[in-house]
Amino acid sequence: MFEKILENEKKRAPLVHCITNYVTVNDCANILLACGGSPIMADDGEEAAEITSICGGLCLNIGTLNRNTIPSMFLSGKKANELGIPAVLDPVGAGASALRTETALRLLREIRFAVIRGNSSEIRTIAGGGGSTQGVDAALGDAVTEENLVQSADFVRELSRRTGSVISMTGAIDLVTDGKTVYAVRNGTPALSRISGTGCMLSAVTAAFCAANPGDPLRAAAAAVCAMGLCGERAERKMLETGAGNGTFHMLLLDEMSRLDIKTLEEGKKIEIL
Repeated sequence: MFEKILENEKKRAPLVHCITNYVTVNDCANILLACGGSPIMADDGEEAAEITSICGGLCLNIGTLNRNTIPSMFLSGKKANELGIPAVLDPVGAGASALRTETALRLLREIRFAVIRGNSSEIRTIAGGGGSTQGVDAALGDAVTEENLVQSADFVRELSRRTGSVISMTGAIDLVTDGKTVYAVRNGTPALSRISGTGCMLSAVTAAFCAANPGDPLRAAAAAVCAMGLCGERAERKMLETGAGNGTFHMLLLDEMSRLDIKTLEEGKKIEIL
């Protein structure tokens, strides 16, 4: 299903511009290198749009907003739209403060995004559904479960139709949709939530996969979710075998992403169409 998506990523090695939060900027750069892409980070308004113009993809992450980066996000996003460059929005912590929520909503009004990638609380917040974000983490009450899977699929499908973007809502069960097809992805491990930045890293990888497959954002986003979850599973197994902890898991996650190939992804993916 995803052979061509990953093959294109490895072959085209897209340059991805990330305006992301300073907590995870290094993680995002390294995961992009590991998956076969190339990172560039430029958040000053004097060069943000110009840098975007030479890239294949753009990732906007609102994790550490400030008065300098917000205008740069709009400059870069509008330049990406002008040039047909796929853009990914990660509304980190939307709902935790008025600034985050209002910035995310304004970005959605003024910029076309190929993919919106967030946890269940963030996605419900930008949809106006009253998500109960706890900082940058999803609240348990917003989680996708087997019991509410059908209703959650209907929710993301409708949001995708409203926004014109692929919605990638991640958690214990990930849902990815273009408003028609909904993929449910069950790859992953709770260990991914015990180190900072894995959501930010996934958004960067999503931008890279979209950049390498500009005509197929749905499968690009779903492949990115599968890849990140599968690499987390493989990293956790190796961590447990050695009796190591979070620091080792972090390194192993990068290792597994750098070693991921088509055969491993196809054999390890846990995905169904709802």
